[in-house]
Amino acid sequence: MPENPDPQQPAQPKLRQLDAHSLRGLAHPLRIRLLGDLRLHGPATASQLAERLGESSGATSYHLRQLAAYGFVEDAPEHGKGRERWWRPSQDGTSFDESLIYDTDPTTRGAAEVFLTEIAKIHAQELATWMSDAPSWPVEWRRASDLSDFALQLTAEQSLELVHKMHELVNSYRDLPPTEGTETVRFHTHAFPRRAQ
Repeated sequence: MPENPDPQQPAQPKLRQLDAHSLRGLAHPLRIRLLGDLRLHGPATASQLAERLGESSGATSYHLRQLAAYGFVEDAPEHGKGRERWWRPSQDGTSFDESLIYDTDPTTRGAAEVFLTEIAKIHAQELATWMSDAPSWPVEWRRASDLSDFALQLTAEQSLELVHKMHELVNSYRDLPPTEGTETVRFHTHAFPRRAQ
């Protein structure tokens, strides 16, 4: 992540804005999982990722090369020894443009659907894992977790404003120095309208 020139302001994550071309390169369940794993756990080899994700190293190697061709991952030579090839994410996160859902090209619309469906599955899996693992965590971490939902009466503009404010708040915690007791904490946000029944 680039150094923050103003220490009073939290650094903004380096995001990759998806367009029709890059979306087609990412919209594969294994590629999305590989990229997510690298962003969460840091640099790794194809073999390490294969073991963590329950895939063959041939599959992870192929899809890592595809992610590299589209600029999502890059070599991490500082980790490699000999012929070992290490990979790291090229950006901190991905930004999805909603207009891709309405693209005139059906291939782009299909890729958008694959991408969003896979993200929703990953969120559901992470939440299910937490629910089954929660009893093994100390009580202070159980209290610090959250499973909430809200129904608000908003316009589309107000909803977008709230989403931006939530992202700003979460990003303000991004560069806190690690201290004793620090753990990786996952935050999911979902905001969507519902038709009146």
